[in-house]
Amino acid sequence: MIPSDLTHLHVPGTAALLPDGSGAVVSVTHPDLEADQYVGQLWFVPTGPADGPPRRLTRGHRDTAPSISSDGRWVAFLRSPRRGVPQVHLVEVTGGEPFAVTDAPLGAAAARFSPDGARIAYLARVPEDGRYVKDGDPAAEPPRLLTAPKYRSDGIGFVRDRRQHVFVLDVPVEGPAVAAGAGVPEALALTAGDLDIADLRWMPDGTHLVVTAAVHDGRERDLRQDAVLVDARPEGEPSAPRPLTDAGTGSTLDVTTAVPTADGSALWMLAADTGPDGLDFVAQLTGLYRLELTGSGDAGPRRLTDAQTEDLAPGILVPTGDGVLVARLERGAQHLVLIGADGSQSTVLGGQHVVSGVSVAGDAVVATAAGPLSSGDLFAVDVAGRREQLTDLSAPLRATGRVQAPRELEATSADGYPVHGWVVVPDAARHGAGPHPTILMIHGGPFAQYTHALFDEVQVLAEAGYAVVLGNPRGSAGYGRAHGKAIHRAFGTVDTDDVLALLDAALEDPALDADRVGVMGGSYGGYLTAWLTTRTHRFAAAIVERGFLDPVSFVGSSDIGWFFGLDYLGDHGDAAGASAVAAQSPMAHVGQVRTPTLVIHSEQDWRCPVEQGQRWFVELQRRGVESELLLFPGEGHELTRSGRPKHREARFAHVLDWWFRHLPVGA
Repeated sequence: MIPSDLTHLHVPGTAALLPDGSGAVVSVTHPDLEADQYVGQLWFVPTGPADGPPRRLTRGHRDTAPSISSDGRWVAFLRSPRRGVPQVHLVEVTGGEPFAVTDAPLGAAAARFSPDGARIAYLARVPEDGRYVKDGDPAAEPPRLLTAPKYRSDGIGFVRDRRQHVFVLDVPVEGPAVAAGAGVPEALALTAGDLDIADLRWMPDGTHLVVTAAVHDGRERDLRQDAVLVDARPEGEPSAPRPLTDAGTGSTLDVTTAVPTADGSALWMLAADTGPDGLDFVAQLTGLYRLELTGSGDAGPRRLTDAQTEDLAPGILVPTGDGVLVARLERGAQHLVLIGADGSQSTVLGGQHVVSGVSVAGDAVVATAAGPLSSGDLFAVDVAGRREQLTDLSAPLRATGRVQAPRELEATSADGYPVHGWVVVPDAARHGAGPHPTILMIHGGPFAQYTHALFDEVQVLAEAGYAVVLGNPRGSAGYGRAHGKAIHRAFGTVDTDDVLALLDAALEDPALDADRVGVMGGSYGGYLTAWLTTRTHRFAAAIVERGFLDPVSFVGSSDIGWFFGLDYLGDHGDAAGASAVAAQSPMAHVGQVRTPTLVIHSEQDWRCPVEQGQRWFVELQRRGVESELLLFPGEGHELTRSGRPKHREARFAHVLDWWFRHLPVGA
């Protein structure tokens, strides 16, 4: 890839299947460099091999998140204009002109039809009076009085003055007449007050919704969240949500997704166990739980996946007649797995696929998955092993000839521990046989994983003539809890050994130049990159991006600072704790750095606040270390994944310029 190839990254969302399974509606979006926005439309994709090619269903600026009514007539989706916030729209499956059914001041999200198709529930943030007024002056708003550490979130901003709630509206009987001037239907608020609602699902009888929310008294100082029942037909004011897992009476779960069984007798849930204090989050594996809603219910939620070895992707949870479909993290993959009520498992889509969504209608199953040469496609699958690819959205990117397949890599760390990763080598036809300058790339998290999926950052470097080494050291997800927890109170120890072992194993290939090596990473990867430059001078240069660089100041400045570093590294509040934290802190050892370093940060990053990058840059400047600071206005922590397209392109240009200066590729 070259930077402008970002426009070829066509990414499908989770599809919505027609009730008869004959076709699916899916959103396909891509970065548009000219518009400097993400654009996309809904497509209808037939699921039968002889039913013809996909056809475009909508032509909005950015149409996403489709949901189909039970009679197969309507598609509800989110439409985002070029300027403005997303609103729920309706369009007939057969086509036509979409029309809006919401006018939420801060936009709507997560629209879902009721089981009978007569109503739509959705989420929307509700601003306090006088705040977030369109065309208003934010600087003139009254001050915010904060009384708890949970008051903002990266990518959103302040949250306590714009809580997210559930609303419901009737599907207009007159249909397109709404678009002709009848106005949007009146929406009924189902929740209110000082709480945030997420992930709504209808109960089968349509009288209630299941959502996830923190409603217990200690919710401001722990990470627990419940599956909660919300009345869909309240009389008068919204009734109080009823917790089904109930952290207020002892549940230790952080429930991220809850979906009822077809008969409403039980809930499937994805959740992590946060322990008695609600803060034990380090390398906690997301598991599948089942909660019976009939009978005495004394047994509570029952975990069906192993708490030490099986980690599931949040948000992917779809009941079938035989159980429930989930996505299991597996050594750089996300496999689609069917789990029965008895805990039995069968893999539906495995291999190198990275599943990001699934939809079911009767016996039909459509999965969204990426792979080494694909940013995502739709697959028709079944438990018998059938797998039919329904789209080929990355064909234009592959047609450029600028995509290289990664090669899996195994290494042995200093203590004998196995390390898994990949190496990508430039095209020999254009860059020769090497040896190529090599860049070690380190992921964020740390409890995350590099995957088999096509990765634009790796591909841009490979096209520029660099070999890239990347992998999942201890601390990463996808290899079990012991692997993830190995760096608890031990940042910069075995994780350092693992990434260096992976690099050294890759450098045994004569196509890689062991004498010309750089290192880069973002977030926790920025931490480990900076840490490496305090430990060794072997790297020709480094790029420290949105880094977690000083755990002390992080506590008071990050949206997750009140718990993240305090558990991962320790509490610096006393002499012993301060010493332990300093032993893991790049900032405490910045005086050892000699490596030329480019620091990249976003001005609106509230996950790893910009002060982290600014201070690292200034400390390097004070010590005479060659360094540059690249700041992106208006961006948050997700710049490289969802930042403005022109900012992503500009970032690539600066990254390549840095490496060309410090690791020239030759001809």
